[in-house]
Amino acid sequence: MSSRWKQRPPGSNWGEFGPDDQRGRMNYVTAQKVREGIAEVREYLTFCLSLPLDYPGGNVLNPRRHPPRIASTHRDGRSAGQQNFCWTFDTENPLHTDVGSDDVGLLTLQYSTQWDGFAHIGSRFDANGDGVPEVVFYNGFRGGEDIRPATANPAAEPWARYEGSHAARLGVHHLAEHGAQGRGVLVDLYHHFGRERRALGYDELMRVLEADRVTVEKGDMVCLYTGFADVLLEMRKAPRADLLNATCTGLDGRDDKLLEWISASGLAALIADNYAVEIIPHSLYKPVPHAALPLHEHCLFKNGIHLGELWYLSELARWLREHGRSRFLLTAPPLRLPGVVGSPATPIATV
Repeated sequence: MSSRWKQRPPGSNWGEFGPDDQRGRMNYVTAQKVREGIAEVREYLTFCLSLPLDYPGGNVLNPRRHPPRIASTHRDGRSAGQQNFCWTFDTENPLHTDVGSDDVGLLTLQYSTQWDGFAHIGSRFDANGDGVPEVVFYNGFRGGEDIRPATANPAAEPWARYEGSHAARLGVHHLAEHGAQGRGVLVDLYHHFGRERRALGYDELMRVLEADRVTVEKGDMVCLYTGFADVLLEMRKAPRADLLNATCTGLDGRDDKLLEWISASGLAALIADNYAVEIIPHSLYKPVPHAALPLHEHCLFKNGIHLGELWYLSELARWLREHGRSRFLLTAPPLRLPGVVGSPATPIATV
């Protein structure tokens, strides 16, 4: 129990790392786990695990998320291209020959390869124990107080109509400050299922782990290769909803046995090359109020497990299979941008 909650959700670990913890199961990624990750480096080869951040293209995957917009900053009323190529450092001194370029970008932070922070998904849950559910997030932090919603301004530019949101607690920058470096473990679902659309539960996942001799230990960051990012790249920034909604595997968040394994395994982060790690269910499946995204609820809200989405795992997965390996050193900090609920990432695997 803490000063913020009298009861915690069933199956949660609230309070395990202290009443004010904001790092969740990344607390398992200790100096020893970094050493274990470094021990997997034998060939000193690196793999970039990020898609180009202007993928998937358009907003078919999520109508609220849009591709990056890039422009030049201004200097003396001019932007790049208005005077020769771009601005010069000192227009008053003709002896200076420097020429500079300077960009500004408008990013939807969870558009492409990303981390979900704990403030991304909360729940209506009776944390006070008074029979009335509150909006709460991991470890009992409160919506409206610790995670402040945006205010609407219809007169503003479209991108700025909902300004003012701020995660004073549980911002994803806490993951950046941790470093997000340790041992990664890859599970090659694509090798077993190809591009078949399939929600995988505990039994099927265990068969894959056994067949490939993959072991997940406490503090590991687990990466699921499904082939979904390959499909996105093949579409060349013109994704088709009908195809994307009918391709590749993901986890079945409705499988309670799978959720129990995620808790019991001690994994520190759960990552995939698909859109949401789990296959998003489109129907009710319980006769009582329940989460639309049960794996997100279990990981982000209940147990402080970061989710990585839309990572590019293809080249790493092929190399690991060719060499009979599944483990590697993973370095994957998000942006250290305080107050945001998710972040782009450019993860690097070193083997």
